[in-house]
Amino acid sequence: MPGVLDAAQVQATADTIVAVQRPDGSIPWFEGHHLDPWDHLQAAMGLAVAGRRDEAEAAYAWSRTAQRPDGSFATEYVDGVVTVPATDANFTAYVATAAWHHWRLTGDVAFVEAMWPTVRAALDVVLELQEPAGPVRWSRGAEGDVADEALVTGNASIHLSLRCGVALAAVVGEDVPGWRDAAVRLRRALDHEPHRFADKARFSMDWYYPVLGGALPDAVAAARLDARWDDFVVPGFGARCVDDSPWVTGGETCELVLALDAVGRDDDARRILGEIQVLRRDDATYWTGYVYPDQTYWPVEQTTWTAGTVLLAVDALTRTTPANGLFRGDGLPLLTTDEERP
Repeated sequence: MPGVLDAAQVQATADTIVAVQRPDGSIPWFEGHHLDPWDHLQAAMGLAVAGRRDEAEAAYAWSRTAQRPDGSFATEYVDGVVTVPATDANFTAYVATAAWHHWRLTGDVAFVEAMWPTVRAALDVVLELQEPAGPVRWSRGAEGDVADEALVTGNASIHLSLRCGVALAAVVGEDVPGWRDAAVRLRRALDHEPHRFADKARFSMDWYYPVLGGALPDAVAAARLDARWDDFVVPGFGARCVDDSPWVTGGETCELVLALDAVGRDDDARRILGEIQVLRRDDATYWTGYVYPDQTYWPVEQTTWTAGTVLLAVDALTRTTPANGLFRGDGLPLLTTDEERP
């Protein structure tokens, strides 16, 4: 991407993720820190689009071995040991998105067959947390207590994971009608029944996440992004994490880039991806965030998932790999109320 990143810089950033990856394939946030299953997979997908297939597949193998007998994943691990045993529904569901991404990238049927039991068990256990009206409650504690709240961001991500799961089922020749119905009910709630979700409107993720995956009609998605653009986008720096703090973050900004790509706003997407390079260090890692009035990087960490999301955004905008359309929903069933895009 002229003026943003070149191929050598992409490879250098992938190298920084590999440097943190543990021998068992797991990818913590940074050296010596914890791992969560969602960000582990985000970093792995970044490795995959940078051509580091072996390392990505080692990360997916870790996910297969780390899955618990009921199909869930723990919320947090340190050095392979569970430190937060609760189940986060979105963290668990995301393995389906990662597996579909790798299938699109490689066309490797054997990989899908190896991942399918993990994907099936993960989505089945997540749907145990779905309410009849559609929303999925965000967590289940170690003692079985279920959270009262459903979250917009997590549910939008779960909807994409369900779509990926249905598509993977077709690859292996299985039928999962329950997932289709679950996805349609979830999407209906997201798009038409906002009262069913916790109010997290100050977070930018609740603003753009329903756009990721291309399930919204283009005009509706564009209007959603326009409605709060000035609340979250800081010219010259990227996107705020929350609307009431002068703090831009790399992960959220690059996900916004992916959402913009999903609605065809290429100029905005490229400009913002260029602006967030303010977080790039000389060693090719990325700071998590930047407090722009103080010209201060905070927190004092360089996260693998931020780097991975940068790589995914570059792939989406450059159309480099066969998996570049993941967040546009390429090849996926819509699984919305009418299955048609106006």
